[in-house]
Amino acid sequence: YLEVLQQQRGGFSFELCNRNAHLAKTAGIKAPTAMKSGTTICGIQLKDSVVLAADTFKEPQDYMEVLQQQRGGFSFELCNRNAHLAQTTGIKNPTAMKSGTTICGIQLKDSVVLAADTRATEGPMVADKNCEKLHYIANNIFCAGAGTAADLEHTTQLMESQMELLRLATGTQPRVCTVVRRLSTTLFKHQGYIGCALVLGGVDVNGPHLYQIYPHGSTDMLPFTTMGSGSLAAMAILETEYREDMTNEQGKALVAKAIRAGIFNDLGSGGNVDVCVITKDGGQIFRNMEKPCPRKFKAAYKPFPKGATPILKEEILKLCTVESGDVTMG
Repeated sequence: YLEVLQQQRGGFSFELCNRNAHLAKTAGIKAPTAMKSGTTICGIQLKDSVVLAADTFKEPQDYMEVLQQQRGGFSFELCNRNAHLAQTTGIKNPTAMKSGTTICGIQLKDSVVLAADTRATEGPMVADKNCEKLHYIANNIFCAGAGTAADLEHTTQLMESQMELLRLATGTQPRVCTVVRRLSTTLFKHQGYIGCALVLGGVDVNGPHLYQIYPHGSTDMLPFTTMGSGSLAAMAILETEYREDMTNEQGKALVAKAIRAGIFNDLGSGGNVDVCVITKDGGQIFRNMEKPCPRKFKAAYKPFPKGATPILKEEILKLCTVESGDVTMG
């Protein structure tokens, strides 16, 4: 083979061609073939120069290259896998659960009044009977939220942090339109996948403001509004009894009545009534201002007394020993 190597130095050796052909016929082993490649290059000649250009696309060879290409965006490479699992094994992809809420808000002469129920649902079940749906954003800005509880918590906490940083940076009170703009931009960027439906109210240098913000990022500026699964019943009350010259106490009574209508006519709403009044001096939340559905009867049987369950085994592990201030792990 050294003589063959010396003969073929500087050129291509064909001595393995017959061996490869024999293996392909007898053992079914296929020789490696060239991979398909694709590219685009071009060039133009000008009067005193030449301009060349080429694309930079590279076909991914393994999953790491696919991952690198999709960094910062959504990867669809598992869509075929999920579809195959759904067809062959009957595994269903998780879907969004139906949520129920009634929230509302009204704009008065010098203030804004918000209200919400306190029932948090998990599909057909009641997950929390006294959930707080009125969220603090700034001293002069609050909002009531409907939709996914986790999305509402994180989104409103993010806005609260941004508004506090803005207040410290500018030394001025944040405006309601600033919060609306940032919330609208954030929700529109995620195309409705953040389940936040908000009734936002506040009082700034321009007076009281009430906004309605949808999960896809659209906004409305209204004198009164409702959102959630019980919004139709609440809207019937507000359209009938709302007046611009109402006092704060009259406004509290009106929004509480609207929330009660949602609680009594919508299965997804329930619990108690929370109310928030926002003025130029700040906002105040009246937690559980009304309890329209109190529990009147308790279970007749008594709970099991302590010690009714026998202890089968008790074992105490000694993990460390403390001697004169020094800790010795056991």
